Amino acid sequence: MVKARSDIRAALAVLHAEVVERGAVPFSEVDPLAGLGDGCLDILAVAREAEAGFAGLKARAAAAYAETVYDAAPPDAPVQALEMAVAAEIGALLSLGSRAAGAFLSASHALVGELPLTLLALQDGAITWQHALVMVDEAVGLDRAGAAALEAQFLDPDVPRPATAALVGEMPAYRFRAKARTWRERHHAASIEKRHARGVADRRVEFRPEPDGMASLSAYLPAGQATAVWDRLTAAGRGLQGPGEGRTLTQLRADLYAGWLLGGTTRPATAAPGTTSPGASHGAGDVTGPGADVGNSGLAGATGPGTDDRLSPVRAQVLVTVPVFSLLGLTEEPAVLDGYGPIPPSMARQLVANGRPETRTPPHQRPRHGRHPPRRRRLRPRPRRRQRTRRPHPHAGKPVIEPAEIQGCGQRPR
Repeated sequence: MVKARSDIRAALAVLHAEVVERGAVPFSEVDPLAGLGDGCLDILAVAREAEAGFAGLKARAAAAYAETVYDAAPPDAPVQALEMAVAAEIGALLSLGSRAAGAFLSASHALVGELPLTLLALQDGAITWQHALVMVDEAVGLDRAGAAALEAQFLDPDVPRPATAALVGEMPAYRFRAKARTWRERHHAASIEKRHARGVADRRVEFRPEPDGMASLSAYLPAGQATAVWDRLTAAGRGLQGPGEGRTLTQLRADLYAGWLLGGTTRPATAAPGTTSPGASHGAGDVTGPGADVGNSGLAGATGPGTDDRLSPVRAQVLVTVPVFSLLGLTEEPAVLDGYGPIPPSMARQLVANGRPETRTPPHQRPRHGRHPPRRRRLRPRPRRRQRTRRPHPHAGKPVIEPAEIQGCGQRPR
């Protein structure tokens, strides 16, 4: 144990020297600066694998320590007291609070006892601790066969998958969560309607104090309502943006959220006397009183500095894709809510019934009362038009990065 610790510290000292002191030998004799950059990237890759391996080691050690405590305890010892003692001991070593230590211990037990492929991939550095936590969260409520199938779908190299499919460790953890949740909802043994009913019964609003005089207020809601609230906040925030608006979209969402709940004001939160709040510069017209005429949308605001114009009613736009048979109530196949994932068919039918559909049946598919069907017309491109369509794009071959191609970009096109 002592030798392993000294070897680890020696290896870290060598890597620190390579980065901070530029090393005794440069990474590249031809171009030292470019070589240093490439060397730093290599060190980051090695550090990522080492962190994942250490995370797997910590999970194994925590689970093994808990088992030794449970085995050494007397038979009449209360289980809850033992769990609290183990979590407190681990939390003291890792500088974690009781809640975080309990969550870490629970995840360690799940990885060691129920998710062997995930633990093996974590030890090998193929995935990160965040990816492992996603697998643990999505395996909750599944039996052993379901958890094994979920692991095999994403981590078993023998399972056939598209050649273009990215490996789990190569995608951000939140994107992997969306993929894992989609697969879980479509292959869960229990009905999504029953599971959704249990989730609706557990809806809640939580308050958590934060440092620097701040606090977090979160709501656990059905996916349709939460997505609609988020889209409405985003649309209203973008409507307030302009040349005279210094607040960011994130700050505008927070101000609108607090203003709608507390009386309709969109004024930003003020800082302490003698200090300035970032993004607090805004026009005088960005304030609405509690008695403002907000229309049927329930909100009001200003369109720009120095005006009393009210915001037009903002409607939440929720995009949902519903299978035809689920829409008719013939099957229980989940629908897909844009920005979230699979949702119960009953929620999708309610969204379709209460919403304003954007997709209409094409005219040539509608029933006609005429006696003779209309003649079909084929559009034949002229030679000049055909030649123009074959012409290469002016940006062909140039490194053009679209917003959707950026790693981790999850913004919906608008």
